[in-house]
Amino acid sequence: MIFKVYYQETKDRSPRRETTRSLYLEIDAQTELEGRIQARQLVENNTNYNIELIEALSENHLAYEKENANFALTEFPS
Repeated sequence: MIFKVYYQETKDRSPRRETTRSLYLEIDAQTELEGRIQARQLVENNTNYNIELIEALSENHLAYEKENANFALTEFPS
């Protein structure tokens, strides 16, 4: 599954919509909930980001993101 993670680059300030960024993760999970948990752990273990939302992308949403956004999967070191 592909997950889109919305985040703020710092935990020091209150979240502002204008500074929300996103990244994409490919997670091998049995359920969406398990995937969200794994995605949160990956981001928290490898960054200082303030996570706002994690969503699983449907096939249509993923196709849209690939065509209209700066789509690139993020990989963290194991």
